[in-house]
Amino acid sequence: MKEQEQLDYYRIAQAIDYITVNFKEQPSLEQIAKAIHLSPYHFQRLFADWAGTTPKKFLQYISICHAKKLLKEHRATLADTADKTGLSGTGRLHDLFISIEGMSPAEYKNGGKNLSIQYSFVESAFGNIIIASTTRGICHMSFYEQADPAVEELRKAFPNSVLSYGDEQVHLNASMIFRNKWDDIGQVKLHLKGTGFQLKVWEMLLRIPPGSVTTYQAIADNIQNTRAARAVGTAIGSNPVALLIPCHRVISSSGDIGNYKWGAIRKTAIIGWEKIKEKWR
Repeated sequence: MKEQEQLDYYRIAQAIDYITVNFKEQPSLEQIAKAIHLSPYHFQRLFADWAGTTPKKFLQYISICHAKKLLKEHRATLADTADKTGLSGTGRLHDLFISIEGMSPAEYKNGGKNLSIQYSFVESAFGNIIIASTTRGICHMSFYEQADPAVEELRKAFPNSVLSYGDEQVHLNASMIFRNKWDDIGQVKLHLKGTGFQLKVWEMLLRIPPGSVTTYQAIADNIQNTRAARAVGTAIGSNPVALLIPCHRVISSSGDIGNYKWGAIRKTAIIGWEKIKEKWR
Protein backbone atom coordinates (compact mmCIF):
# COMPACT_ATOMS: atom_id res chain seq x y z
CA MET A 1 0.00 0.00 0.00
CA LYS A 2 1.36 3.38 -0.99
CA GLU A 3 2.07 6.03 1.64
CA GLN A 4 -0.90 8.22 0.61
CA GLU A 5 -3.23 5.22 0.62
CA GLN A 6 -2.01 4.27 4.09
CA LEU A 7 -2.70 7.80 5.29
CA ASP A 8 -6.17 7.78 3.74
CA TYR A 9 -6.95 4.40 5.29
CA TYR A 10 -5.80 5.65 8.69
CA ARG A 11 -8.00 8.73 8.40
CA ILE A 12 -11.07 6.71 7.45
CA ALA A 13 -10.40 4.29 10.30
CA GLN A 14 -10.24 7.30 12.62
CA ALA A 15 -13.52 8.63 11.22
CA ILE A 16 -15.29 5.28 11.64
CA ASP A 17 -14.04 5.06 15.21
CA TYR A 18 -15.17 8.64 15.90
CA ILE A 19 -18.66 7.97 14.53
CA THR A 20 -18.95 4.68 16.42
CA VAL A 21 -17.97 6.29 19.73
CA ASN A 22 -19.94 9.53 19.29
CA PHE A 23 -23.03 8.47 17.35
CA LYS A 24 -25.34 9.35 20.27
CA GLU A 25 -24.32 12.98 19.71
CA GLN A 26 -25.32 12.66 16.01
CA PRO A 27 -22.21 14.59 14.87
CA SER A 28 -22.44 16.64 11.70
CA LEU A 29 -20.26 16.15 8.64
CA GLU A 30 -18.26 19.21 9.67
CA GLN A 31 -17.64 17.85 13.18
CA ILE A 32 -16.44 14.47 11.94
CA ALA A 33 -14.21 16.06 9.29
CA LYS A 34 -12.69 18.40 11.88
CA ALA A 35 -11.91 15.46 14.15
CA ILE A 36 -9.65 13.94 11.48
CA HIS A 37 -8.30 17.28 10.22
CA LEU A 38 -9.89 17.34 6.77
CA SER A 39 -12.23 19.72 5.00
CA PRO A 40 -15.85 18.49 4.87
CA TYR A 41 -15.72 18.27 1.06
CA HIS A 42 -12.50 16.23 0.97
CA PHE A 43 -13.65 14.02 3.83
CA GLN A 44 -17.02 13.29 2.18
CA ARG A 45 -15.35 12.13 -1.04
CA LEU A 46 -12.64 10.14 0.73
CA PHE A 47 -15.09 8.37 3.03
CA ALA A 48 -17.40 7.41 0.17
CA ASP A 49 -14.43 6.09 -1.80
CA TRP A 50 -13.16 3.89 1.03
CA ALA A 51 -16.32 2.92 2.91
CA GLY A 52 -18.75 2.56 0.00
CA THR A 53 -21.28 4.95 1.52
CA THR A 54 -21.53 8.50 2.84
CA PRO A 55 -20.65 9.49 6.41
CA LYS A 56 -24.32 10.35 6.97
CA LYS A 57 -25.48 6.91 5.85
CA PHE A 58 -22.83 5.23 7.99
CA LEU A 59 -23.96 7.26 11.00
CA GLN A 60 -27.54 6.20 10.28
CA TYR A 61 -26.46 2.57 10.10
CA ILE A 62 -24.65 2.75 13.44
CA SER A 63 -27.61 4.55 14.98
CA ILE A 64 -30.17 2.06 13.76
CA CYS A 65 -28.07 -0.91 14.90
CA HIS A 66 -28.13 0.54 18.41
CA ALA A 67 -31.86 1.27 18.19
CA LYS A 68 -32.60 -2.26 16.95
CA LYS A 69 -30.65 -3.71 19.87
CA LEU A 70 -32.70 -1.67 22.36
CA LEU A 71 -35.98 -2.60 20.71
CA LYS A 72 -35.09 -6.30 20.49
CA GLU A 73 -34.37 -6.39 24.21
CA HIS A 74 -37.83 -4.87 24.83
CA ARG A 75 -36.32 -2.66 27.51
CA ALA A 76 -37.08 0.69 25.92
CA THR A 77 -40.09 2.53 24.58
CA LEU A 78 -39.87 4.18 21.16
CA ALA A 79 -39.31 7.55 22.86
CA ASP A 80 -36.54 6.12 25.06
CA THR A 81 -34.94 4.44 22.05
CA ALA A 82 -34.91 7.70 20.09
CA ASP A 83 -33.40 9.52 23.06
CA LYS A 84 -30.73 6.88 23.72
CA THR A 85 -29.79 6.83 20.04
CA GLY A 86 -29.28 10.59 19.98
CA LEU A 87 -32.30 11.32 17.78
CA SER A 88 -34.52 14.32 18.42
CA GLY A 89 -37.72 12.31 18.71
CA THR A 90 -39.78 9.33 17.61
CA GLY A 91 -40.46 11.03 14.27
CA ARG A 92 -36.79 10.87 13.30
CA LEU A 93 -36.59 7.29 14.60
CA HIS A 94 -39.57 6.36 12.43
CA ASP A 95 -38.07 8.01 9.33
CA LEU A 96 -34.75 6.23 9.92
CA PHE A 97 -36.41 2.80 10.16
CA ILE A 98 -38.59 3.36 7.11
CA SER A 99 -35.62 4.47 4.99
CA ILE A 100 -33.31 1.60 6.01
CA GLU A 101 -35.47 -1.28 7.27
CA GLY A 102 -38.59 -0.72 5.17
CA MET A 103 -40.75 -0.93 8.29
CA SER A 104 -41.62 1.23 11.25
CA PRO A 105 -39.83 0.93 14.63
CA ALA A 106 -43.02 -0.54 16.13
CA GLU A 107 -43.18 -3.18 13.39
CA TYR A 108 -39.53 -4.03 13.98
CA LYS A 109 -39.96 -4.20 17.75
CA ASN A 110 -42.78 -6.69 17.26
CA GLY A 111 -40.77 -8.74 14.77
CA GLY A 112 -43.04 -7.64 11.95
CA LYS A 113 -46.07 -8.70 14.00
CA ASN A 114 -48.22 -5.86 12.68
CA LEU A 115 -46.96 -6.24 9.11
CA SER A 116 -49.52 -7.89 6.86
CA ILE A 117 -48.09 -9.64 3.81
CA GLN A 118 -50.07 -11.19 0.98
CA TYR A 119 -48.48 -13.66 -1.39
CA SER A 120 -49.45 -15.50 -4.54
CA PHE A 121 -47.87 -17.77 -7.15
CA VAL A 122 -47.26 -17.01 -10.81
CA GLU A 123 -46.13 -19.22 -13.67
CA SER A 124 -43.55 -17.89 -16.13
CA ALA A 125 -41.50 -19.16 -19.03
CA PHE A 126 -38.51 -19.26 -16.64
CA GLY A 127 -40.14 -21.12 -13.77
CA ASN A 128 -42.64 -20.64 -10.99
CA ILE A 129 -42.52 -17.38 -9.01
CA ILE A 130 -43.77 -16.37 -5.58
CA ILE A 131 -44.76 -12.71 -5.27
CA ALA A 132 -45.43 -11.02 -1.92
CA SER A 133 -46.48 -7.50 -1.01
CA THR A 134 -47.40 -5.20 1.85
CA THR A 135 -49.65 -2.16 1.60
CA ARG A 136 -46.53 -0.23 0.51
CA GLY A 137 -45.66 -2.46 -2.44
CA ILE A 138 -43.83 -5.60 -3.59
CA CYS A 139 -41.48 -6.82 -0.84
CA HIS A 140 -40.48 -10.25 -2.20
CA MET A 141 -40.35 -11.91 -5.60
CA SER A 142 -38.47 -15.15 -6.12
CA PHE A 143 -38.28 -18.19 -8.37
CA TYR A 144 -39.09 -21.46 -6.61
CA GLU A 145 -39.20 -25.20 -7.20
CA GLN A 146 -41.64 -26.15 -4.41
CA ALA A 147 -44.30 -23.92 -2.88
CA ASP A 148 -43.87 -24.79 0.81
CA PRO A 149 -40.12 -23.98 0.98
CA ALA A 150 -40.83 -20.77 -0.95
CA VAL A 151 -43.36 -19.64 1.66
CA GLU A 152 -40.94 -20.60 4.45
CA GLU A 153 -38.22 -18.47 2.85
CA LEU A 154 -40.66 -15.56 2.82
CA ARG A 155 -41.51 -16.19 6.47
CA LYS A 156 -37.83 -16.12 7.44
CA ALA A 157 -37.40 -12.78 5.68
CA PHE A 158 -40.34 -11.32 7.64
CA PRO A 159 -40.55 -13.26 10.94
CA ASN A 160 -43.76 -12.86 12.95
CA SER A 161 -45.54 -11.00 10.18
CA VAL A 162 -49.03 -12.10 9.21
CA LEU A 163 -48.81 -14.03 5.94
CA SER A 164 -51.90 -14.76 3.88
CA TYR A 165 -52.52 -16.05 0.40
CA GLY A 166 -54.27 -13.68 -1.95
CA ASP A 167 -54.06 -12.36 -5.49
CA GLU A 168 -53.43 -8.62 -5.32
CA GLN A 169 -53.56 -6.11 -8.16
CA VAL A 170 -49.92 -5.26 -7.54
CA HIS A 171 -49.07 -8.94 -8.07
CA LEU A 172 -50.91 -8.90 -11.40
CA ASN A 173 -49.09 -5.72 -12.41
CA ALA A 174 -45.73 -7.30 -11.57
CA SER A 175 -46.51 -10.49 -13.48
CA MET A 176 -47.34 -8.51 -16.64
CA ILE A 177 -43.62 -8.28 -17.27
CA PHE A 178 -43.95 -11.72 -18.90
CA ARG A 179 -46.96 -10.85 -21.05
CA ASN A 180 -46.78 -7.30 -22.37
CA LYS A 181 -44.30 -4.64 -23.31
CA TRP A 182 -42.61 -3.01 -20.33
CA ASP A 183 -44.40 0.23 -21.18
CA ASP A 184 -47.76 -1.48 -20.62
CA ILE A 185 -46.98 -2.67 -17.10
CA GLY A 186 -49.07 -0.94 -14.45
CA GLN A 187 -47.30 1.08 -11.80
CA VAL A 188 -45.48 -1.26 -9.43
CA LYS A 189 -44.27 0.07 -6.11
CA LEU A 190 -41.57 -1.68 -4.12
CA HIS A 191 -41.32 -2.07 -0.34
CA LEU A 192 -37.67 -2.86 0.29
CA LYS A 193 -35.47 -3.12 3.33
CA GLY A 194 -31.71 -2.99 3.04
CA THR A 195 -28.60 -1.05 3.96
CA GLY A 196 -27.92 2.30 2.35
CA PHE A 197 -25.31 0.69 0.11
CA GLN A 198 -27.69 -2.08 -1.00
CA LEU A 199 -30.45 0.39 -1.80
CA LYS A 200 -28.00 2.49 -3.82
CA VAL A 201 -26.93 -0.55 -5.86
CA TRP A 202 -30.53 -1.70 -6.41
CA GLU A 203 -31.42 1.81 -7.57
CA MET A 204 -28.65 1.60 -10.17
CA LEU A 205 -30.01 -1.76 -11.38
CA LEU A 206 -33.37 -0.12 -12.07
CA ARG A 207 -31.62 2.22 -14.52
CA ILE A 208 -30.33 -0.60 -16.76
CA PRO A 209 -32.56 -0.65 -19.87
CA PRO A 210 -34.31 -3.92 -20.82
CA GLY A 211 -32.26 -5.88 -23.32
CA SER A 212 -29.01 -4.35 -22.06
CA VAL A 213 -26.33 -5.61 -19.69
CA THR A 214 -23.65 -3.94 -17.59
CA THR A 215 -20.84 -5.10 -15.31
CA TYR A 216 -20.23 -5.17 -11.57
CA GLN A 217 -17.34 -2.76 -12.06
CA ALA A 218 -19.50 -0.35 -14.06
CA ILE A 219 -22.05 -0.30 -11.23
CA ALA A 220 -19.25 0.43 -8.75
CA ASP A 221 -17.99 3.25 -10.99
CA ASN A 222 -21.48 4.74 -11.31
CA ILE A 223 -21.90 4.92 -7.54
CA GLN A 224 -18.47 6.59 -7.41
CA ASN A 225 -16.75 3.75 -5.59
CA THR A 226 -14.39 2.05 -8.03
CA ARG A 227 -13.03 -0.31 -5.36
CA ALA A 228 -16.46 -1.69 -4.49
CA ALA A 229 -17.05 -4.17 -7.34
CA ARG A 230 -17.03 -7.12 -4.95
CA ALA A 231 -19.35 -5.35 -2.51
CA VAL A 232 -21.61 -4.53 -5.43
CA GLY A 233 -21.77 -8.23 -6.27
CA THR A 234 -22.77 -9.04 -2.70
CA ALA A 235 -25.50 -6.39 -2.73
CA ILE A 236 -26.81 -7.68 -6.06
CA GLY A 237 -26.88 -11.21 -4.64
CA SER A 238 -29.07 -9.92 -1.80
CA ASN A 239 -31.74 -8.57 -4.17
CA PRO A 240 -35.11 -9.70 -2.72
CA VAL A 241 -37.15 -8.91 -5.84
CA ALA A 242 -36.32 -10.96 -8.93
CA LEU A 243 -36.78 -9.42 -12.38
CA LEU A 244 -38.38 -6.15 -11.22
CA ILE A 245 -34.97 -5.20 -9.80
CA PRO A 246 -33.02 -6.61 -12.77
CA CYS A 247 -29.93 -8.09 -11.17
CA HIS A 248 -29.84 -10.54 -14.09
CA ARG A 249 -28.59 -7.67 -16.31
CA VAL A 250 -25.19 -7.56 -14.58
CA ILE A 251 -22.33 -9.72 -15.87
CA SER A 252 -18.60 -9.91 -15.21
CA SER A 253 -16.12 -7.61 -16.97
CA SER A 254 -14.72 -10.60 -18.86
CA GLY A 255 -18.09 -11.19 -20.50
CA ASP A 256 -18.81 -14.27 -18.40
CA ILE A 257 -22.48 -14.48 -17.45
CA GLY A 258 -21.57 -14.49 -13.75
CA ASN A 259 -23.51 -15.79 -10.77
CA TYR A 260 -27.25 -15.49 -10.28
CA LYS A 261 -29.28 -16.16 -7.17
CA TRP A 262 -31.72 -18.29 -9.17
CA GLY A 263 -29.24 -20.06 -11.45
CA ALA A 264 -26.89 -19.07 -14.28
CA ILE A 265 -28.90 -20.96 -16.91
CA ARG A 266 -32.05 -19.05 -15.99
CA LYS A 267 -30.08 -15.79 -16.06
CA THR A 268 -28.81 -16.50 -19.58
CA ALA A 269 -32.31 -17.34 -20.77
CA ILE A 270 -33.82 -14.14 -19.33
CA ILE A 271 -31.12 -11.95 -20.89
CA GLY A 272 -31.70 -13.59 -24.29
CA TRP A 273 -35.47 -13.24 -23.97
CA GLU A 274 -35.18 -9.53 -23.15
CA LYS A 275 -32.87 -8.89 -26.11
CA ILE A 276 -35.32 -10.53 -28.52
CA LYS A 277 -38.27 -8.75 -26.97
CA GLU A 278 -36.55 -5.36 -27.28
CA LYS A 279 -35.59 -6.09 -30.89
CA TRP A 280 -39.25 -6.48 -31.89
CA ARG A 281 -40.64 -3.54 -29.93
